Amino acid sequence: MSQQQIGKSYAWLVWSLAAISFGYAFFHRVTPSVMVSDLMADFAVSGAVLGTLSALYFYPYVLLQVPLGAMLETFGTRILLSGFLLLAGLGSILFAKATSIETAYLGRFLIGFGTSVGFLGSLALASKWFPPQRFAFLAGLAMFAGMTSGMMGQAPLAFLVDRYGWRDNILALGIAGFILSFLVFLFVRNQPAIRKSPTSETAASRQKWRDLGSALKAVLRNGDVWKISLVAATMSGPMLVIGGLWGTPYLMVTFELPRPEAAFFMSLLLLGWAVGAPFSGWLSDHIGRRKPILVTGLVVICIMLAVLTGISDLPLGAVVACLVVIGLSGGGMTACFGLVKDVMPAPLAGASTGVVNSMTVASGAILQPFVGLALDLQWDGRLVDGARHYAEGDYRTAFTLVLVAAVIGLVTALSLRETPRGHAP
Repeated sequence: MSQQQIGKSYAWLVWSLAAISFGYAFFHRVTPSVMVSDLMADFAVSGAVLGTLSALYFYPYVLLQVPLGAMLETFGTRILLSGFLLLAGLGSILFAKATSIETAYLGRFLIGFGTSVGFLGSLALASKWFPPQRFAFLAGLAMFAGMTSGMMGQAPLAFLVDRYGWRDNILALGIAGFILSFLVFLFVRNQPAIRKSPTSETAASRQKWRDLGSALKAVLRNGDVWKISLVAATMSGPMLVIGGLWGTPYLMVTFELPRPEAAFFMSLLLLGWAVGAPFSGWLSDHIGRRKPILVTGLVVICIMLAVLTGISDLPLGAVVACLVVIGLSGGGMTACFGLVKDVMPAPLAGASTGVVNSMTVASGAILQPFVGLALDLQWDGRLVDGARHYAEGDYRTAFTLVLVAAVIGLVTALSLRETPRGHAP
């Protein structure tokens, strides 16, 4: 491998395009939160159906996270990422032009499928284009790019939706996906120029798939992995369900806020996550422990959700403070990735991490529709501009589902096992 290319300006260009792709994915992830009333009115659907529409992004995303490691090795980041971004662009166009909920479903599914490569692609390129000691920093930087993009998908997008409508904005995202796909194909290379044997590379790719299958069988039989995955999912749930879909309309109804202002306050939850994730990762490494970070984070999340769901007439400042603290505490789930590497044998670490990462996103796929269904069950029949109107109390009651999930996560976290490798030397 050419040492002159490692970590240089072209390496940053290659990696940055993958990180931007992850940001593009996260932007798409939260866009429905500022379009709830528009989507419900245009497609004449209930909260449960809207939750399903939003959650369809997560289904292919979840399923692909585990095999993507082997796929990236087999096909290369350049081809896989650029090809998948084309699908995301196509899905966006389909979604923007949809006249039926079924077409919108397909568009949203393609968006989730097409944006699934960004984060793992950025990690794959970081491992090839940069020295090993920069890998953790680049992983954190990619997560920060995702959260920053998610914040842009709140207040700024809400302003644009009010001005131009949701369809034109999704259409613009489709065009952005095509442009990003072209740039990835044009500039990204899987690794710096090296002398390699195509035959040995093919054999290595085949072995990678065989290793993945064997590792998955072992991982899926391991109770520790499922416990850690459940903890990660329940810590991510508030961010994906409240921050990613139902929180903005909740603030609009509760405090009679315009959409851009409500979206701005909701984006502070993502800001808390963006700060909490790298800090919690650093702290868990510094103290050599994972479990205390996870237990403490879930205790705080449960308390904040209990305040939000159990106390009516909270002032806006108190609600926003709860949201920020939920974000900060939820970011502690990054310790799950350290813990799964601590307790699992090294040959199973990759597959174990893939399962945990999948379950992290799965919480949105599961809880978004259920919260929508809970809202529907309380709906009094009122419509506003063709969309179902839910009262402030309806949202607080529906959010108790997120609280129940967090309590289950806390109970599970208390039973987590740590090993000596989880302690500082």
